[in-house]
Amino acid sequence: MSAEDLEYQVGVLLTQMGLSLAVAESCSGGLLSHLITNVPGSSVYYLGGIISYANETKINILGVTQSTLERYGAVSRETALEMARGARLLLAADISLSTTGIAGPGGGTPQKPVGLTWIGLSSQDYESARQFMWQGDRLVVKQQTAKQALRILLDFLNRISPGV
Repeated sequence: MSAEDLEYQVGVLLTQMGLSLAVAESCSGGLLSHLITNVPGSSVYYLGGIISYANETKINILGVTQSTLERYGAVSRETALEMARGARLLLAADISLSTTGIAGPGGGTPQKPVGLTWIGLSSQDYESARQFMWQGDRLVVKQQTAKQALRILLDFLNRISPGV
């Protein structure tokens, strides 16, 4: 683990700022949580995560609405936001991240091809979701998604940091 690693940088800022983190993962399948917990002392800020691969889990645990899934699908901005918000509220975290996408090799459509991913971020005063299109096999899509989620979190923490 080096100081250049995103998960390390995120951990330093979360610790310095006294903020807690939760995640809701679908397409990354726990890889984001794995990266976060690779940092020694991550239990200071990392509360936990929900791997919500099935829509039923998104609905029953994270509070994603059936109407959101029917109208926009599991791989959408709306679902990513509801997943992130649900994890933040469920685990009483200051900030949460979510990942939802199509890792492949199957499951893609012309409208939502393999590699399409949404990453959500939720805090009490701010929410956003960003779309990405990754090229590569299943593992590459998962890795790119998890790393990008950490980049998004790092950017957010740097924006709200009071000069930490």
